[in-house]
Amino acid sequence: MAFSWKTAGITYLKYTQICARAVRNALKEEQRLIAQKRDEQGIKYAKWENGKQGELKPIVPQQHS
Repeated sequence: MAFSWKTAGITYLKYTQICARAVRNALKEEQRLIAQKRDEQGIKYAKWENGKQGELKPIVPQQHS
């Protein structure tokens, strides 16, 4: 069975992003704002030296809409 996202020529990650955006847009205003805030997550890393964690730095800057 072919999945619709495969036949559309997009990756699974892009497909899930489209679905998530559609669900968030369908929510009422208050719930949509909460869901959008939850979506604002970034990846951070820290360099470890001598068993101590250094400063956390974002890998990709967060995008605010």
